[in-house]
Amino acid sequence: MIIGVPKEIKTHENRVALLPGGVLKMKRNGHDVLIEKGAGIGSGFSDEKYIEAGATIIDDVDELWEQAEMIMKVKEPIEVEYDRMQEGQIIFTYFHFAASRELTEAVIDSNCIAIAYETVEKADRSLPLLVPMSEVAGRMASQEGAKYLEKAQGGRGVLLGGIPGVKPANVMVIGGGIVGVNAAKIAAGMGANTTIMDIDMPRLRYLDDVMPSNIDTMFSSEANIKKLLPDVDMVIGAVLKPGAKAPHLITREMLGTMKEGAVLVDVAIDQGGCFETSKPTTHDNPIYDVDGIVHYCVTNMPGAVPFTSTLGLTNVTLPYAVDIANKGWQTALAEDEELKKGLNIVNGDVVYKDVAEAFDMDYTAIDSVL
Repeated sequence: MIIGVPKEIKTHENRVALLPGGVLKMKRNGHDVLIEKGAGIGSGFSDEKYIEAGATIIDDVDELWEQAEMIMKVKEPIEVEYDRMQEGQIIFTYFHFAASRELTEAVIDSNCIAIAYETVEKADRSLPLLVPMSEVAGRMASQEGAKYLEKAQGGRGVLLGGIPGVKPANVMVIGGGIVGVNAAKIAAGMGANTTIMDIDMPRLRYLDDVMPSNIDTMFSSEANIKKLLPDVDMVIGAVLKPGAKAPHLITREMLGTMKEGAVLVDVAIDQGGCFETSKPTTHDNPIYDVDGIVHYCVTNMPGAVPFTSTLGLTNVTLPYAVDIANKGWQTALAEDEELKKGLNIVNGDVVYKDVAEAFDMDYTAIDSVL
């Protein structure tokens, strides 16, 4: 199979979908790899390293898309890439379809095979291709939130950990999954009084046992969120329903109860955001203000630390990619229930129910296309 790896073009997205070591693995399995010139530089990997591993460097990105039977990316295709997608071409990347009707319709119209990293799911319901980026985004959420609490950045002027004689900040983390736990660890590690909220009581019991003493747990409900909001300095939204649009857990009306200059960090923005007032932002313009509350809603947070993120991501994506290349997508998915759940759209049919429901589109059972 011919594997194509284009350079990511989303704002300040410096990750790359395949390392030189991954190229070597593909070559040893009999596949050809095309790398767009400069695709790995942002993550610290030169074209020369890819050439040494056996890749072919392509200057013309359109040529790369035309030749490749499988495209490996990090972020979802954006508008300038829509026309490059081809019928029957496998595209293996993060898609987050439920957050964008435009992207969903473009992929449907292309008749490509869209396999989404974020919906590959193990039997225990864990999301192996989302975990490393969730770890990065969770840890960054507290780091970025702390920065934007600074007065010069538009925040309240609060130091997250306080100092002797001055109380630390109060942080609310909504969601006790991978993102939430990592966000809470960093916030608590910086000294903040931190509360994790979730609707899964066994999960809360577990977290209550293992997390540091300055982390409290609370059942996530509208009433409890409203109760805490007036006292918090930062809220981190970390809720996820795989493949589906995130629920709005903080409304605009609730912002009026918060302290002026408090910060909302919406890590769920890839899935539409879990705050009513959330809208996607970039690393160039990461924040905006609504009713005196600072919103940080960058859709590709891990792109700011590409060396760490690329290594973490490719560690988990490569085995699945090799399997697809070796067997073809239909056989690979039919034999692997985890990978099968990654198939979202194929030949114009939506085969992932939550995506179809997000836009009231027709749903096709996945077994009918395998």
